[in-house]
Amino acid sequence: MTNVLPIRIKTISQCHQAMGLPKPEHPLISVINFDSFIQKPFNEPASFIYDFYAIYLKRITNAKFQYGHQESDFDEGVLFFIAPNQLFSIKADKGETLKPSGWIILIHPDFIWNTTLAKIIKQYEFFDYSVNEALYLSIKEERKIVSIIESVQEEYQLNIDKFSQQIIISQVETLLNFSERFYHRQFITRKKTNHQILSRLEDTLAKYFNNDDLIAKGLPSVQFIANTLNISPNYLSDVLKVLTGQSTQQHIHGKLIEKAKEKLSGTDLSISEIAYDLGFEHPQSFTKLFKAKTSLSPLQFRNSF
Repeated sequence: MTNVLPIRIKTISQCHQAMGLPKPEHPLISVINFDSFIQKPFNEPASFIYDFYAIYLKRITNAKFQYGHQESDFDEGVLFFIAPNQLFSIKADKGETLKPSGWIILIHPDFIWNTTLAKIIKQYEFFDYSVNEALYLSIKEERKIVSIIESVQEEYQLNIDKFSQQIIISQVETLLNFSERFYHRQFITRKKTNHQILSRLEDTLAKYFNNDDLIAKGLPSVQFIANTLNISPNYLSDVLKVLTGQSTQQHIHGKLIEKAKEKLSGTDLSISEIAYDLGFEHPQSFTKLFKAKTSLSPLQFRNSF
């Protein structure tokens, strides 16, 4: 997607204005069915950074959406979860004019301040997937999500009273919980994409452990591996746990133990030299990890040969 300077949208009212929509009925939350409004059409690429949360169910087939750094690869039923300060881009297909279609819920952090949702919203890891993928819904799943959004909209359009905020927040939590279920299903059903991630992880670890990076940089961090694969640490761990039952850190340690066994069985290097070659500052740390993973000390493993 063409690089475009992002437009920062600070308020929900500003967001409505940018999309050519009427003013929101509440300054801190908005529920929009794009199909009910006449909006500003556009055909130029646009990038946005919001100062609020957005849950966007899109039904546009003539556009490319970029969620962080990866374009979505499904045409319909795509659910995006955008947290404050994340990048979101959209571009119409060549020669086409674009009008948003679908639903969007905009929630300012102040709306949920000092509530249970404010404390747990960051635990919904799909809000961290700013460099990976959206949620692709089946027809049945989309119907469920739309029904919840319509419930939020119904409450949103009633006269605001002292119960309104908590009811809306409860409905949003329900939406997020169903989305979490559907994301887990996606990890399982999108096997090709997930196995490609696993393959790329193995290649990345092999290259890192087979050159001088260990000596110069030490053990690779989970963040480094995720950045190299261009996905978030949480998403990477979720995929790996579904496919292998292990976290990213466990995969790193697994590759480390594999290299350690090669050196212990195939060289005359001392335990300390092997520890330094593998990026450890202290041999004791290497010995402790090796024993935890194999139930043998490095020396006991070597002597077994």
